[in-house]
Amino acid sequence: MKDQLGLIIHREQEEYLGRLLPKRDGLLAEMERYAEENGVPIADPEVAMFLETTVRAIQAKRVLEVGTAIGYADIFMARAMAPDGTVVTIDVSDDMIGRAKEYVKRAGLGDRVAFHKGPALAVIPTLEGPFDLVYLDAVKEEYRAYLDLALPLTRMGGVFICDNVLWKGQVAGGSLLAGYYRRSTEALRSFNDYFVHHPQLLAQVLPLGDGLAYGIRVR
Repeated sequence: MKDQLGLIIHREQEEYLGRLLPKRDGLLAEMERYAEENGVPIADPEVAMFLETTVRAIQAKRVLEVGTAIGYADIFMARAMAPDGTVVTIDVSDDMIGRAKEYVKRAGLGDRVAFHKGPALAVIPTLEGPFDLVYLDAVKEEYRAYLDLALPLTRMGGVFICDNVLWKGQVAGGSLLAGYYRRSTEALRSFNDYFVHHPQLLAQVLPLGDGLAYGIRVR
């Protein structure tokens, strides 16, 4: 969830687009409140809805998510799938996975989400493809490595969606924040260039949420 407006597009545009979003049901609204009150980084609602739309549009049956948090995006993606679909999601936190399992179960989607605990760079090589969609929302400095590991597991025509690639407006230029944000900003600048020029992808960066890198595997 964004902690500030106007960092990617103008504030009045973001407010207008926010008013157009359908209201989330009680469980999702509860998750949004929990994330805000506890500082849990979940997808912006418009990003979660974009994921749901994409899953439905490509009729995805297998999705790989790197960065579970409390399972907010999982619910959007899983409910867009057929009953035999699966979201395979990875997180390093026992607490986050526990909360995500509870929320996913309450959403009636427990049989559509498979949880893996551990560093994504260690877990991804143990998985079997093919995946129809890969969603990255974890350690920004590791995005390139996630992509390199997940690409061979993704089918031709499969979709990659990478969140926060404009990083609070920092990636586009201007003064850099110190420490963690500086490292992440520099990593994302490098990743965005790598992603949009990758020879196996048809890709671009979209000003949705905190910035989405969107690509289709074409080779």
